[in-house]
Amino acid sequence: MLNNSELAQSLIKKGVLKSKKIINALYDIDRGDFVVPSEKENAYTDYPLPIHCGQTILQPSTMAFILELLDIQYGENVLDVGSGSGWSTTLLAYLAGRTGQVSGVEIIPELVKVGKKNLSRYHFAHASIQEVKKDVYGLPEHAPYDKIMVSAAGSEIPADLVTQLKVGGVMIIPVNKTIFYFKKISEQDANIQKYRGFSFVPLVSPRAKKNNFDLKFTLL
Repeated sequence: MLNNSELAQSLIKKGVLKSKKIINALYDIDRGDFVVPSEKENAYTDYPLPIHCGQTILQPSTMAFILELLDIQYGENVLDVGSGSGWSTTLLAYLAGRTGQVSGVEIIPELVKVGKKNLSRYHFAHASIQEVKKDVYGLPEHAPYDKIMVSAAGSEIPADLVTQLKVGGVMIIPVNKTIFYFKKISEQDANIQKYRGFSFVPLVSPRAKKNNFDLKFTLL
């Protein structure tokens, strides 16, 4: 059976894991700590795996790709939407360092409990996971965020998350089968890059509602 170091090495060989700090994160945060017992033997394969409540833990190569795009810096304030098993929140906490703040939010109560337990193994006092409010995306009380990571796919970019992202901040969010790199240039403008060919579980929305912002997107 593979181990976590071999998983990281395979991602480096594939070319999706490049930055030294992210390489260190993938080495030091063991994916095996975040999978369900029945999937332990598959923890270090490059596949998404089932966790609880019909959700999955991200495919490692997809996680590495997203983290490279986000480029988390020490001391940043980061929001993790759809924290699931806690793997993404823990990786973000490692990258933001103890001077940063990482808030994981999850709408499924059972996953909140699982994610908190898994995160606690790494003793990151600057990171937390909590159940999201039922009428809004994200966690407005800790905004504005330097970076936002969304781990499940919606049909559009939620207005709530755009509002919570600071000017100059970056959000990585799947929309259908495309990863969007969203950089907020001003309160009225944003640059977007698209990366196609990915697969995600659906984003469980707090409440179906339409976007109500007037923001100009520039596709790069």
